[in-house]
Amino acid sequence: MKTTLSLLALASAFGTAAHAGDKTLTISVYSFAQDEYKEALYDPFEAICGCDLVVETGNSVERMAKIEANAADPVIDMAVISTQDALALARKDLIQPLDSAKLSNFDKLYDSAKDPIGDHMAVGYTFYASSIVYRSDLVDIQSWGDLLGEELAGQVALPNITTTQGPLTLMMLGKAMGKEGDLAPVISEIGAHSDDIVTFFSRSSELVQLMNQQEVIAAPVGRFAWGSFKDAGLPFAWAEPEEGQAGGMNVMVMTKGNGNEDLAYQFMDYWLSTEVQTKIGEMLIDSPANKEVELSAEAAENLTYGADVIEALNIMPAAEVLDKREGWVEQWNAEVIQ
Repeated sequence: MKTTLSLLALASAFGTAAHAGDKTLTISVYSFAQDEYKEALYDPFEAICGCDLVVETGNSVERMAKIEANAADPVIDMAVISTQDALALARKDLIQPLDSAKLSNFDKLYDSAKDPIGDHMAVGYTFYASSIVYRSDLVDIQSWGDLLGEELAGQVALPNITTTQGPLTLMMLGKAMGKEGDLAPVISEIGAHSDDIVTFFSRSSELVQLMNQQEVIAAPVGRFAWGSFKDAGLPFAWAEPEEGQAGGMNVMVMTKGNGNEDLAYQFMDYWLSTEVQTKIGEMLIDSPANKEVELSAEAAENLTYGADVIEALNIMPAAEVLDKREGWVEQWNAEVIQ
């Protein structure tokens, strides 16, 4: 791990003065791991910038609605969100393009994180892989297609279509079925096997309980949830299917016309720095998008880490999710959730 810079050195590097109380930055973030983020990111940044951070949390729908409701007079300065939600905000003209020249750590990012939704409307700060967690003492997983096989009938769970993991799972099932590029036949196939699915879950926490009780022995999950399984005391394994792993990225965006751009850029740049991304990775909060980050073997094992892993991810374009999601949900409700 690289040596962590002192706060004094970082303050110098970011060219800031430490006079608290006269500047405020309001950020909108996911609800998870906020105590850890406070320790790794928020408190150190406040010490450097001489400002106060106002942290707003909630689910993506709530947070996007607040940005839209306050478009004329933004109350959120920057937000972290999925690529498809960022694209939805961009299409509504609610966020502004980012000037990469104002991010000193921009060139340290993996190329796929530099302009993930086009027109420089967002920058990636973390990746996540998605694969299948399974009980290695009870079943062997070689393909995403195994999820709908006879061996797992009545012992498998799938993510609901409305979750982030839902379309990713359908994409990989389609790849296993030779139906790439069209999720409609995949949804129909799941509908035909719906009686074999224990549940269509919305949160990975639901899945942890079901798998610990052995009601489910295989299910797709994001790598960020892997820690909940590997430490459970049961022989859970992370599958490496022949079709590969699915993946996604969360991004930073800046609201349009917030008037607080300089401080928002400073915060985004600090978050993307090698020192902060390393700390967040070692705390197992998020996987780094900064390619200069060097993680310990233990942290790397639990995260989506390294060029080989990231470049091999099957990532669904944000525009495809956004443009087709309504049709997928309609078909899902008609054929799967009857």
